[in-house]
Parts: sequence; C-alpha cells; structure tokens
Amino acid sequence: MLSSAKPDLPFGVDSDSDEAGKEERAEKNPNSPETEPADITESLQRQGNKLAEEGKFHEALGKWETALTLTPDNAILHEQKAQVLLEVGDAWRALTSASRATKLDPLWLEAWVTLGRAQLNFGEPDSAILSFDKALALKPDYYDAKSDRETAARLVKKRGQLHSTGLSANKRRFTVGENSEKDADDVEKGEVATV
Repeated sequence: MLSSAKPDLPFGVDSDSDEAGKEERAEKNPNSPETEPADITESLQRQGNKLAEEGKFHEALGKWETALTLTPDNAILHEQKAQVLLEVGDAWRALTSASRATKLDPLWLEAWVTLGRAQLNFGEPDSAILSFDKALALKPDYYDAKSDRETAARLVKKRGQLHSTGLSANKRRFTVGENSEKDADDVEKGEVATV
C-alpha cells in the first residue's frame, strides 16, 4: 500500500508547495475549478504590477480591471488603477478610482494622496487640498502630501488673483480685429452672431 506524501492534513492547511502549485495553476488556467477568486485576483494584480513597471499601462489596466470584477472591494487595486490612469492622462477615471480606494480604506495615506493628485489633474484644487489634509492628518510629516498641498494652494491663490483683477480663466486674452474685445465678450456670454 502506498502512503500519501501528505498525511491526513485538516482542511484549510496547505503546505508551501501547495500554495506555489495553486499560484502556478491560477496563472496558467484562471478558469480552473480549483482556482479561488482571491488567487486569480492576486495573480492578475502581480501581472498588472509587472506590466505597469514596464510602462505598459493599458495592459496593466486590463489586468487590474479584470481582477476588480472578481474582488471589487480591493482598495489597493483601485489606488493602483488611479495612479496608472493619471499616467495615461485620464483624470476623471483616476479620480473615481482613487475615490473608491479612500471609501474602502479611509485610513490609507497613499489613497488620499492619489485622490488629491487626481483632483488636481481634474482641475479641482480646492478638493485636492481637502484630500491632502486628510493624508496629513494621518501622517503630519508626509513630504509628498505637504508638497502637493502647497501646489494646490498656489493654484487656488492664482485663481483668486485672476478673479480679483477682473480677468477670467475662460476669457480670451489675445484677439485680433477691430471689434476683438466686443467679440471676446460676446463669446464669453454665448451671444455669437451666426453668419
């Protein structure tokens, strides 16, 4: 009679080789019935991390989005996704992903910093300041949060200066033609005559 290499282990106890085997099976065949969603998520997350490190941002997003369909409450994946979305210039989706990460883990410093950066890139410096303040409440000496908060505060100050001088960020500053000033005012008011 052959004896088993694994004598009657209780359920839920796996050896190191079992864990390595599970991971290998998950990477080779994520649809295998013996692969758990958490194992698949972990594998997809690692694959996405590697792709992001290589600068393959869209491929990384694909891996992470697939992982998020399996575990939608994974704050780390949402935050990583937000960072990469910022890299590819999609500030709105970055903002929504970072917001989700902060809702899932409100005590996670990095998620608040990423949210603040997304808000800055989306043109919401006031909201960014609030997010950086939440990060600084968690770790008052965090350099990145301090630095980014200062950037947001400068933008708010600059906007205030623009408004106090009577200029609008939306108003054209340089126009050509005899009635250029009137035309710029009409465009701003939405009173452009059609020809």
